[in-house]
Amino acid sequence: MKKTLIASAIAAATFSGAALAQESNLPTVYGNIQYALTYTDAEAISGAKTHGIEHFDNGTTLGVTHSHEISPGLTGFFKLELDGFEADDKAAKKDIIKLDEAYIGVKGDNFGQLWVGSDDSIYETSVDKIGNFYEIGSGVGNNYTTGEGDLVQYLSPNFGGLKLGAAVQINGDNDSVPAAKKSFPWQLAAMYEVDALELAFAVDSNDGDGNNENSYGLRATYNIADFSVTGEFETRKDVADTFGILGVYTLGANQFALSYQMVDNDSGDKEDVISLQAMHHMSDHMYVYVEGYVSSADWDQTYEVGNGNFVGEERSTLALGAVYYF
Repeated sequence: MKKTLIASAIAAATFSGAALAQESNLPTVYGNIQYALTYTDAEAISGAKTHGIEHFDNGTTLGVTHSHEISPGLTGFFKLELDGFEADDKAAKKDIIKLDEAYIGVKGDNFGQLWVGSDDSIYETSVDKIGNFYEIGSGVGNNYTTGEGDLVQYLSPNFGGLKLGAAVQINGDNDSVPAAKKSFPWQLAAMYEVDALELAFAVDSNDGDGNNENSYGLRATYNIADFSVTGEFETRKDVADTFGILGVYTLGANQFALSYQMVDNDSGDKEDVISLQAMHHMSDHMYVYVEGYVSSADWDQTYEVGNGNFVGEERSTLALGAVYYF
């Protein structure tokens, strides 16, 4: 499930109701239902299942936010979001609803923003744009391992277009997950905007995972009227280099996107994927889309689509979907 459009929609809905919620001191409730239908075909050497149709819930969520003035220039805020509703299946188990995001924090114009809990990490929000852009997902994401839970994050004020961010994940040796494993992976990021250009650089220490080598990510986005182009590069020693380029064109209520991503593993194996999207906004609360993915790899790869896995060297997926949000 793509995060960017839904997150923007939630932010807009939260902002539009902020004045009323502030006066009444009531929280803002938001949510969405997401359905998708896919046909996937995978050419596999292993002889595993190679094709199938799937109708699934693509990330239905329900959440609540609230903020209040602690003192002049300083605001306290919180967010709680649940997912796993399996809105496509009435007979689904009732114990699958789980936490997606939950955090509290404080922010101010001169102070910046400090928050604690489960949220998208500063590395992800600064450089991982292509991996989060599509509704279904290309299957190629940036190679960093610090998760979205147990985070303490900070984002600085805007210094003439420059923002700095930092995060640390606190994994205590008495925590149940990960069990008896103490680590403090950290992330740093710098984001700069000037006119139509956006630049971002981030590093993830990946402490406590695999070879512990850092991930370094770089993103550049240029916006020209209704067209934008994004380039990304990430590297992690002894793991892989990842490249990607994305073009997005907006025409009224319609959006069209095309991207290419390539993973060059240090083992010598390569994987690439071409992704396409056509989206139509039916209203301020509903949109529909068509997406297509063509992937190839130098080995039998496991591609996850919805709730199903397809194993093969080559995969093609056609997806139709609809989202209603408030």
